[in-house]
Amino acid sequence: MKLMDFTSLPIRKKSYGGANGNKISVVINDELYMLKLPSHAPKNPNLSYANSCVSEYLGSHIFNMLGVVAQETVLGIFNYNDRERISVACKDFEKNGYILKDFASVKNQIIDSNSNGYGTELLDILETIQKQQLVDQVELSNHFWNMFVIDALIGNWDRHNGNWGFLYNQETDDIKLAPIFDCGSCLFPQIDEDTIIKCLKDKTEMNARIYDFPTSAILLNGKRINYYKFIKSHEYEECDKAITRIKEKIDLDKINLLIDELDCISDNHKLFLKNIIKRRYEELLL
Repeated sequence: MKLMDFTSLPIRKKSYGGANGNKISVVINDELYMLKLPSHAPKNPNLSYANSCVSEYLGSHIFNMLGVVAQETVLGIFNYNDRERISVACKDFEKNGYILKDFASVKNQIIDSNSNGYGTELLDILETIQKQQLVDQVELSNHFWNMFVIDALIGNWDRHNGNWGFLYNQETDDIKLAPIFDCGSCLFPQIDEDTIIKCLKDKTEMNARIYDFPTSAILLNGKRINYYKFIKSHEYEECDKAITRIKEKIDLDKINLLIDELDCISDNHKLFLKNIIKRRYEELLL
């Protein structure tokens, strides 16, 4: 897959929030994109920059493959400070009068909620889904659990109330679900080549990344949810239904092809990604 060169693209004045890397607004084929530059890897001193842009690209494409609409992403290079960096352009879905409203802002509308909008306790989230009257409750519940299950598959450790939500039109007062976005924390973006090789050779290292971590940013009784233990507990019927919906759409061959098309990561890295997705699919969802 040929990487797009983002370096000379027209730049616009729109700014973007979020803590994961620097972002600028660029134009591709007359449409606005948020260009995310690679962030540092604070959890791994052996890695100069995290692979979060690759994770963003793969995560968004996997969501779309599985029938959950995510923002369109394009992988490429951006030259700054005389160095080329792998970057990702994410199509801006704030258009035609619609602006992004995160789930936290909706959660704040529930007056009798015991926590603020950014509190990620699962029961509070589910209560908000049932009490809100902005969109259909069943549609929102299905969307949340679909998102949770796919995040479990790709190991997303940072899906909080600020990076999923709705598109609101201030002129018409219309509101609808926003595409999935901010997938840069999935698929182990801070893993280095030495650790990749260790995982491929050592079953214990690989198993730890299936059964133990990453955990979800969503809390259950004050603790981050362990995806494997939570799913295998079968305590939440709506989660089980989402697993049934999602696993029927998983085609590992298509996901492997998507990974193989990447020329910007090593063959060992590709093998690790394909193995980790396959194992998490088999152990968590089957």
